[in-house]
Order: sequence, then structure tokens, then C-alpha cells
Amino acid sequence: MTNKEIANAFNELAALMELHKENPYKIRSYAFAYNNLRKLADPLAEMSEAEIGKIKGIGKAISSKIQELLQNGSMETLEKYRTQTPKGIREMIGVKGLGPKKIRVLWEDLGAESVGEVLYACNENRLIELKGFGEKTQTDLKNKLEYFLLSKNKFHYASLESHANILLNYLRAKVVDGVVKLTGKMIRRMPEVEAIEILIATNRKIDHVFDGKNLILGRKKENYYTGKTADGYPAIIYHCAEKELGSKMFRYASSPEFIQHFLSEAKAEDFKAIPSEEMVFEKASLPFVQPELREPLHLDVIFKKQFNLIEATDIKGVLHVHSTYSDGIHSLEDMVTYAREQGYAYIGVSDHSKSAFYANGLKPDRVLQQFDEIDVLNKKMGTDFRIFKGIESDILSTGALDYEEELLEKFDFIIASVHSNLKMDKEKATTRLLKAIENPYTTILGHPTGRLLLSREGYPIDHKKIIDACAANNVAIELNANPYRLDLDWQHIPYAVSKGVKIAINPDAHSKAGIHDIHFGVLAARKGGLEKEMCLNYLSAKEFATFAKNK
Repeated sequence: MTNKEIANAFNELAALMELHKENPYKIRSYAFAYNNLRKLADPLAEMSEAEIGKIKGIGKAISSKIQELLQNGSMETLEKYRTQTPKGIREMIGVKGLGPKKIRVLWEDLGAESVGEVLYACNENRLIELKGFGEKTQTDLKNKLEYFLLSKNKFHYASLESHANILLNYLRAKVVDGVVKLTGKMIRRMPEVEAIEILIATNRKIDHVFDGKNLILGRKKENYYTGKTADGYPAIIYHCAEKELGSKMFRYASSPEFIQHFLSEAKAEDFKAIPSEEMVFEKASLPFVQPELREPLHLDVIFKKQFNLIEATDIKGVLHVHSTYSDGIHSLEDMVTYAREQGYAYIGVSDHSKSAFYANGLKPDRVLQQFDEIDVLNKKMGTDFRIFKGIESDILSTGALDYEEELLEKFDFIIASVHSNLKMDKEKATTRLLKAIENPYTTILGHPTGRLLLSREGYPIDHKKIIDACAANNVAIELNANPYRLDLDWQHIPYAVSKGVKIAINPDAHSKAGIHDIHFGVLAARKGGLEKEMCLNYLSAKEFATFAKNK
């Protein structure tokens, strides 16, 4: 089991025990273990019992439970509480903003044992009289529950990518006389997907690929199969003859709207039995369009413009990283050294500002302490790598940044982000961001809506007003590359580019491994049609310094 899986087990245990009014001390200890384990840099699976016992907040009881998880993949205590708790109640724990105390009230006082029952009760206006609830809380909860239900049975692209690659390798080894390709929403790089979709083009039968281990058969349809991977993720396997590969790939790797537009523009009518996708476009006398661009958003320009989409290798610098100065896992020097080892030319350190007390935000004296360490590291790194002094400054409720001007002017760049008071209406939320954008020290607007894909909707903003303001104030907009955010949403990239606003593909890395999330940011940027010239961290270190200084 990974550190994240083990940490989540303790988080679930703490929530279930609180739900059942168990020992508060134990609940706090399990919650504390969750917070420490999820930030642990070294894999627990590679540590000895003695090493695990030395982790802060990990006593003998928790250490033994970790060993139990590592050896068995399960924890007896957790299974006991799962058994005592209805499945629907356990599902409620996954709803953001609905804590164990409120769930217990819904369960005990309302008799609701599922998300659907609570949603029905909201529609019946039955929550407003419950202790701890009210009309505003009921409305907020209703919105969250509806979003939760819409997000069920979906996955982050990132959570399926590695499993898709494993399945592809397995299938390519089994289908020696055909072609195996990723298709569907995954090849279109949609941030949220329902299954791994793969096309097998071979003139032979493919029943043998369902070996019950690497790929488990679900149902067999006329021209496709449903199944599950070894880890239980859903898969759809399409099958066609080799001569149909291009026709079928085009069909499965394009949105319905794109196919309709393609057919209206095509200089031919019959596109059956074509062996390659390129030949499909050639027969239509139309330029080839990459799968990630085959979306309704691009229909007006897709055949009038050739996109030179950004590549991961175009990113020259890493902006937006956190260290142990705030809530990062690795030290400042570790983050800097790792970024350099990955071939980047610069890094922009941006720990949390003082108002982010929950993330150990930096008070002014610690900012200056970090500046001193950066100066030392810059000398140590030499002239071929540069560290920029930045901060992820909280945007306060008023729209102001989180430090006095005397300190703000000392930073090389500032990412301005919202982390608190996320329930403003559209007008107030937009006004708040506009004020931050107009601040002369704001270089980049961070994750504009604060969304968490499949978990929390972003707060409502007027994207056009925000983008227009960024254009007027020479502020870049972050495409937060964390696969749980991918915020700015790719669908707003064309408008930003049309206004001359640069997009910063930032990993928001809280560990060395987090830097690799740039990969997912690039995929999202490509969906939005981003070309390297409009990417902020395509700039060299010198060019980025000039951009920030001119701001």
C-alpha cells in the first residue's frame, strides 16, 4: 500500500469513530497520524518497524496498525467500524464539507442513511429544523450533494493513466498480430473520465485477452467488451478488423460534435474501412486534428488554423512550489536541487503567506529567513540555474494581498490565490479577484476558482471579466497542474490567449514528486489549444525576471 492509501485509512477510521462518538483522544491521534503520514517523503513499505515507530505521532498502537495494512492490505479496527456503519453513511463521509457530526445528526435525527435520502430531505425542506442546520446550510449542502452524485463513477485522468499504460502493455504482448491503441476520452485527455478505453485492431478474435487476472471480462457486446483491470478499474475494449483501424479510431477518439462538424466540412461521404486516422482526414481534404482538440470549443477555428501545441519539453521553469517552510514535504534545497536535476533552468519558490495559518504560512521574519537561504543557494547553484523569491499570497476577503507593501516589493514574483471564504456569490467573488489582479505586485493569479475536480465545485466568477483584467494589468493566469485542480479550466484558455494573457503551467508542488504534475498541466493546456509562446514558463529565466519586473 502507498503512503497515501495508508494515511487515508486512518482518516476514514477517525471519521467513523467520531461518527460513533468514540474516544476523542483516539480520534485525534488517528487524525494526527493521517496528517503526518500523507506528508511522509519515504515509502512506509520500505521502512522498518523501528523507523516507523520514530515518526512523529506514531506510537505502538498506530505502528502496529500500519504493519497490519502493509501486510494484509486491511485493518481489523477499520473493518469493524465499516461493518457497523451503513454503506450510504460511509459514502456521505466522501462529501466535502459534510463532517461526521452533521452526518450523525442526519442519521440519528432524520433517519437518512444515504446521499439520496438527504438530498430528498433537502428538497422537502426538512433540514432547517435540525440542530446545527438552517436554510443557508441546507441550500449549501443540497448543492454539494448534487455535485457529488454527478461526479460518481468518474475518475481523474491522472488516476487512470498509469493503469491504462499497464493494460496497454499487457494487451500489446497478447495481441501480436494487430494494433492496440488508447482511445476515447483518455486519448482526448479529458480531466475526468469514466473508464479506460482501448481499441484492438486485429483480424483474429480477442477473447483470450480476458485472462481473469490482468483483464477481467464483464460483458461482451457486438463490437466491444466491458471489463475491469487487475486493480478493479473499469475498461472498455473495442474490436475491429485491421483495415478499419483509422475509421474506428476517428469515431471513438472524437466528440460527437466534432464528428458532425467534420462531416459537414468533408469533401467525401464514405469513411468506412480506412486503415489510419491520417488517411481519414486526407480523404476529407481536411487538415489532421489532434484528438485533444476534437471538442465543441474549437469548431469555429479547427480547420482554419494549424495548432502547434505546447509540449512538456517546452517548459523551462518550475513556478509555484512549496517547501518545509510552509506545508511542503521536502526542504527548500531538496526542491531546488530536484528541479535542477530534472533539467529545468529555474524555480520559483512560493510558500504560503502568513494568513494561511493552517499551512504554516510564513510570517515576515520567516520570509526574510527564506530570502537569505535562497541567496546562499543561488550562489551554490551557479549561473545556469536561478531561484526566484516568490510567495503564494492569500487574497484576503477584501481583495488585498497578505503582506504590507514594504514586504511585497521585496519578492521577485507573487502568485495571488484564494484559499478562504469560498462561499461568496459571483459578483463578490469576481470583485475580490479583480482587486487582487489590479494590485501592482500581483504577477500570477493562482488557481482562479479554487475547484477540486470530482470533489468541490469552484467558486463562481465571471471568467471574461477576470481575463480582461489580467490583460489590462499584465497579470498571467495559472493553470494549476495538480490533476485534482487543473484550474484555470482548459475551456477558458482560447479567450485568455486571444486577450494576450500568458498561461503559467504550475505544479503547485508540495513535494519533489509533485513537480511532475506539470505533465498533467501540459495535457490540459493542449486541450485548450495553448502554444508555447503564450506559456509563461516557456520564457527563459532572464525573460521571466523581466516579465515579473515589468509587472
